[in-house]
Amino acid sequence: MMTPHRPEPSIASQEAGFPFDTGERIQMIFGVGAVERIGVLASQLPAKRVLLVTDPGLVKAGHAGRVRDLLQASQLVVTLHDQVHENPTTADVDRAVAIAREAKVDAIVGLGGGSSIDTAKGCNFILTNGGRMQDYWGVGKARHPMLPLIAIPTTAGTGSECQSFALIADEITHQKMACGDPKAMARIALLDPSLTVSMPRRVTACTGVDALAHALETSVTKEKNSLSWKYSKEAFVRCFKHFALTLRDPMNMQARGQVMLGAALAGLAIENSMLGAAHSAANPLTAHFGLIHGEAVGLMLPAVLRYNSQDAASAQAYAELAVAAGISRADASVAEAVEALIQQICQTLDEAGLVPSLADAGVSFEALPMLAAEAAQQWTAKFNPRPVQSEDFQALYRQAWQRR
Repeated sequence: MMTPHRPEPSIASQEAGFPFDTGERIQMIFGVGAVERIGVLASQLPAKRVLLVTDPGLVKAGHAGRVRDLLQASQLVVTLHDQVHENPTTADVDRAVAIAREAKVDAIVGLGGGSSIDTAKGCNFILTNGGRMQDYWGVGKARHPMLPLIAIPTTAGTGSECQSFALIADEITHQKMACGDPKAMARIALLDPSLTVSMPRRVTACTGVDALAHALETSVTKEKNSLSWKYSKEAFVRCFKHFALTLRDPMNMQARGQVMLGAALAGLAIENSMLGAAHSAANPLTAHFGLIHGEAVGLMLPAVLRYNSQDAASAQAYAELAVAAGISRADASVAEAVEALIQQICQTLDEAGLVPSLADAGVSFEALPMLAAEAAQQWTAKFNPRPVQSEDFQALYRQAWQRR
């Protein structure tokens, strides 16, 4: 069975202002304007020839040019790969590898959302260890050292900047492969909330929902441990308390910063405890009906919360999150706190502008058995606190097909 990588303890950067030592090898640097340090930080790796992996939208927004100029100002040779697609495939990774090989790079910078950062990681696997992306499906299959990676998220949701996993789809089968190895973890995560301002509201909404789901799912998985619980709890409180404000006041840097930190912490939680049924159910929705990942996860989340809350330990964890975030009174019963949490999540999904049901999202009722069969085969399903078989996923999909 796939088990999560738990990085060896090391000195952690305290610049992000966490109330506890993360104990991770990744250096997390946070603050408005933090991206200005990219050139100096890359030089200290040390690096001389850098592959900058990003997408066309960030070129248009000016972020890619800014990062390239900062790297060049530190006398680094920069090769720009700006053709990353959403939900990257093995073909996307292969294109990045070809460019990196020709440029003979010695470091990689991933700039963007999870798609750009995952493509950068995927490129790193093949560039340094050879073979195909399929060879690294699973955990710990890279035999040779990998190039230093700096991750610069421009969204606040995936947490890919703080994970050693790259989620890459097989170009032919469309099967999403989670390829993880300790060596794939970024050396540095630059968390600059000003880079998220260019996100359209819908992207802010969907990525924020994804971050909330990460915090909730990691809080109850079979692989949950004391460290991942700290990450999950801190991530949920930060994201929940500030997410709505980022939607109402997009220029509020404090709110954006807290959601960005929450998303990063949720990424560390995933690294240490994996995910569960909501993500297992979301992937087939994206593959067959083109739903944005965050929206697909959000649509499934209330049903999965109800399903998992039938497990006593999961219900207790949900209740503690509800109290910590101010959703429920401290003297409420576990059942009352869980119900308050679920109702609040439904309200948050509405505030984010997500469609209220799978039916409204264009998912046909007849497709539910097929989706359920595929969901049961997803890698995250095995980490859900309650066992989930195909028939369980059918029931979850039926609940999500109706309006919340």
